[in-house]
Amino acid sequence: MSLGDTIRVTRQRAFYTQEDFAKKLNVALSTVNQWELDKVRPNMKAMRSIKAFCEENGLIYEPIEEEWLRSGLGSKKRTHR
Repeated sequence: MSLGDTIRVTRQRAFYTQEDFAKKLNVALSTVNQWELDKVRPNMKAMRSIKAFCEENGLIYEPIEEEWLRSGLGSKKRTHR
């Protein structure tokens, strides 16, 4: 599963829309959309927010972190908040 897919599934498990998820993380809706489409990767600040979101909602964060680290190796994709 790609990083974007992992973020999307995690968001959906908490029953959040992209819009609600974006508001919760204090990012633009378009940013969440770009993450989920694997167009850009979350930056470190966003990853901290995603981790806090997972902890607050009883969701497992590690698969997101693993994919984030894996997708950054040898990738030239932009990192976006």
